[in-house]
Amino acid sequence: MAYYCGIDIGASAAKLVIIDEAANMQAKAKAPSGVDYTQTAETLLNDALAGASLERDQIANTVSTGYGRDNVPWANGKMTEIACHGKGAFFHSKKRITVIDIGAQDSKVIHLDDRGRREGFKMNRKCAAGTGAFIEEIAHRLALDVSQLNDLAEKSTKDVPLGSFCTVFAATEVLEKIRKGVAVEDIVKGAFSSVVKRILEMDRITGSLVTTGGVVAHNPHLAKMLGVAFATEAATPPDAQYTGAFGAALFAMEKSKAPSTQKD
Repeated sequence: MAYYCGIDIGASAAKLVIIDEAANMQAKAKAPSGVDYTQTAETLLNDALAGASLERDQIANTVSTGYGRDNVPWANGKMTEIACHGKGAFFHSKKRITVIDIGAQDSKVIHLDDRGRREGFKMNRKCAAGTGAFIEEIAHRLALDVSQLNDLAEKSTKDVPLGSFCTVFAATEVLEKIRKGVAVEDIVKGAFSSVVKRILEMDRITGSLVTTGGVVAHNPHLAKMLGVAFATEAATPPDAQYTGAFGAALFAMEKSKAPSTQKD
């Protein structure tokens, strides 16, 4: 039995998965990306190998992706996060989809046809608005842990939108709403709405909607809000935060079997 590894080093978190020849996930590992991406990658690999009771030489091929994909010296190849998130999401859908991936520093809208071929994509790189960093800043201003936000947003009974998309100005607006006695849960939902509105501005949806990334993995209510905004049901694949790493592992398996046919 051969095994394949995919590692996604994002700006905030690094994720690694190991799959077998049937694309079954055998192990996964996650950690903050930190400041030494190479060491983080090494730690994740060792943790995943130990969890699956595997040896390093049993990994037939590895593909890296994400912000730090160039910092994995033992990877056999690398792919863009656009390609890997699309690959990982399509594996669970097998139909025409639009993937919305909300990361720590950017958001992506990826269009795939019914064979998983990319038709187009857009990324939000202008500022932190519409990303995990925006939500983290709001949590900081509310003196909350980010793990508390989803439950609070679900309890909200009022629509309290934030007028500014800018993270800095929105944080100031949050302080003003606190001063006026606006309920915390309504402020949190307002922050979620701000993320949704920014993504709505990025692109339209074609086919079914699939949401991926750590933000929706930890905040399923945000994924639900995206579905409502686009007037469709939002599906979230298993282990949504690992979608990019899983897609990289799928590429690793395909490249190992047919190295001359794969293109990013």
